Amino acid sequence: MSGEQDLRKLLSGMRPELNPGRYVFTTVEGDVPPGLVPVVTVTEPEGLTLVVRKEDADAADLPYDYEAGWITLRVHSALEAVGLTAAVSRELAEAGVSCNVVAGFHHDHLFVPHERAAGAVALLEALAERSA
Repeated sequence: MSGEQDLRKLLSGMRPELNPGRYVFTTVEGDVPPGLVPVVTVTEPEGLTLVVRKEDADAADLPYDYEAGWITLRVHSALEAVGLTAAVSRELAEAGVSCNVVAGFHHDHLFVPHERAAGAVALLEALAERSA
């Protein structure tokens, strides 16, 4: 069940996929509010960071100031793989696209400005093609 570690294979096989919708980062004190289903949670000393669908944050009256598109890299990357995050973030940074990366057990997930998400996918697809 281990993932891929070879950087060239990771890059050429990443198959970036834009998930539908808009996502926001917010923070709460205590637990996740009832009925809210975050796609990411991070426990920090200042509170619980949540990444949720924008409409869910609006319905729960949660504050946010960043609307993101959520890109999933469909390659199963090993958690100990070296260089994938650096290569992807460098590609996006060179195009002036901010990127917040979250590693799941199977895949890496990128949160980029919503209005630049489709362009970010195109940049990553070009990187994958150059890496093949």
